[in-house]
Amino acid sequence: MDVQLLREQEIYPSEDVLRGILGQVYDVWTEFETQVTQGELALTLEWNYYKDTKSWLCKVLHKKKNVFWLSVYERYFAATFYFAEKHLESIAELDISEQIKEDFCRAKPFGKILPMNIKIDRREQLADVLKVVKFKKEWK
Repeated sequence: MDVQLLREQEIYPSEDVLRGILGQVYDVWTEFETQVTQGELALTLEWNYYKDTKSWLCKVLHKKKNVFWLSVYERYFAATFYFAEKHLESIAELDISEQIKEDFCRAKPFGKILPMNIKIDRREQLADVLKVVKFKKEWK
């Protein structure tokens, strides 16, 4: 099992810290960050240290709506989305990788919400992740 990083409360996840953890994946991170914070998405990234998880997590927001969470691991980062059952059919119709859909179907629900966790370590994955971001930002 992969271990989530950014565990030290006094070490803010700055560019230098993220570059050190992500290594070659840092370029993918910066491209992803640019795409979600600029242009049509214009989302806000908000890093906070959460005592319940004992780690830094990034809440990605559209106005006050939480679109997804970002967490950092050694050599990759992950985007985690939460969906209600009523969105299953729409997600199945999204033009994204079948692997993402299969992993989502196998994910253990948290009460009535279903998590979609996407590990990102390659530039080629960004198109699919951005489709999920746009879907989540737009649904009611």
